[in-house]
Amino acid sequence: MPKAVWNDRVIAESADTVQVEGNHYFPPESIAQEYFVPSDTQTVCHWKGTAAYYSLEVDGERNADAAWTYPEPKEAAENIRGHYAFWKGVTVSD
Repeated sequence: MPKAVWNDRVIAESADTVQVEGNHYFPPESIAQEYFVPSDTQTVCHWKGTAAYYSLEVDGERNADAAWTYPEPKEAAENIRGHYAFWKGVTVSD
């Protein structure tokens, strides 16, 4: 089952991820919300829409903008609405 780990903590785990462009997008109910801190960072993808970012905080350490989601994706990316993907040292394994 795919899981995302950072700083020795499971940040998300689900058998129902959606893979897009090599990233696992985890459904919102699968994330450990206590580690997620909203960020002001946003990026725009021409076909997915505007991504909102979250920093991760585990045991007093912060990984800035390490998670992102598309809360209001374009129609082509509707299948990842509200799902979360990771980078910046977060290990995602199958």
